[in-house]
Amino acid sequence: MTSHVVIVGGGATGLSSAFWLRREGVAVTVIEKGIVGWEASGRNGGGATHPYSPLFREEQRLWPMMDDLLGYPTEHRPQRVRIAINQSQLDIMRATENLAAKQGFKVEELDNKAMRELIPWVGDDVAGGAIYHYGGQANPQRTLQAYAWAVQDLGGTIMQHTVVTGFETTGGKITGVQTDQGLVGCDAVVLAAGPHTAQLAAMLGISVPVMAARAEMIVTEPVPLISVGGSDGNGLYGRQTLRGNLAYGGGPHEWIDLPDHRTPRAVNSPVMRSVARRLFELFPKLGHIRVIRSWAGVIENTPDGRPILERLDSPENLVVASMSSVGFGLSPATGRAIMQLVTQGHCDFANLDYLKLNRFEGLGPNWAEEVGWRPWSPEEEGAA
Repeated sequence: MTSHVVIVGGGATGLSSAFWLRREGVAVTVIEKGIVGWEASGRNGGGATHPYSPLFREEQRLWPMMDDLLGYPTEHRPQRVRIAINQSQLDIMRATENLAAKQGFKVEELDNKAMRELIPWVGDDVAGGAIYHYGGQANPQRTLQAYAWAVQDLGGTIMQHTVVTGFETTGGKITGVQTDQGLVGCDAVVLAAGPHTAQLAAMLGISVPVMAARAEMIVTEPVPLISVGGSDGNGLYGRQTLRGNLAYGGGPHEWIDLPDHRTPRAVNSPVMRSVARRLFELFPKLGHIRVIRSWAGVIENTPDGRPILERLDSPENLVVASMSSVGFGLSPATGRAIMQLVTQGHCDFANLDYLKLNRFEGLGPNWAEEVGWRPWSPEEEGAA
């Protein structure tokens, strides 16, 4: 193909899409307002386990292959442990396990003794646990760099520090992307700009309901390495790095107003304190270790928590991809799906119908306020 595809957004979804398109010989330009992977795509728990997604099977098939496909390390490691410290968490955990089991993936229940043999820091009275013989985790920073290098190795173009200011359209198609560096002509556009997707889609008269939030992570000093690097529980997601550090995050999110907060504020918020407290509850035998750093990235959430992934009818050459906080883990599969949406108009390995944008038709303009998703005020932050 000689078509030129412009991808707006240099996160995991955008870079993976560029990688898969270049493998098919499609000319690609990635436009990123900052540095690739600078927001949540490079600042997350690194999990690759999403059984509720229609892309789950492809996610599981591709992750073990990504180092070889990209030609650079992602630090992917298979398997994952899930821990429930109370009955409510155990019920949610079982529901997730059932989704995976119905798709043919193995889950092994663990008693407290077996769980402590895998993760010696777990408390003695947890409600339950399991090891997932699928999924796993990767290093977000290494993975995003691997995507970017692979795209460039294949002849793709990445424009960093470039802000999209508008679009040119002709005959129901986007023909150019306007930026502060000039006009970039195109035959198709992939809009994968995370929390900025709604603002950019609005330039084309398209309503994409997402709310921006700050996802915050903490990193501890190193502890002895365990055999299974990733574990979830108590509302947290995260992994152990190859150096032994624990990197963990989790909601509730701090909702932010992007026009006023285009980059995350300095970390040290109630969100970070909540993450640290819940990590101690999950691993009480590590209560003595120190948090040595933290970071934040901006994510987006849709009203129902599911991604938006669709090639639209108008403009007919636009693919919208808003991953609602799960972009990193699903990125190998999402990028390949987007490649197919661009090149053939449909995805042949997953049914994406329930990810279409039209499911939000009739949604009121104040939906975020109605569900309580609103930015914190300075007064609230000071009181907390």
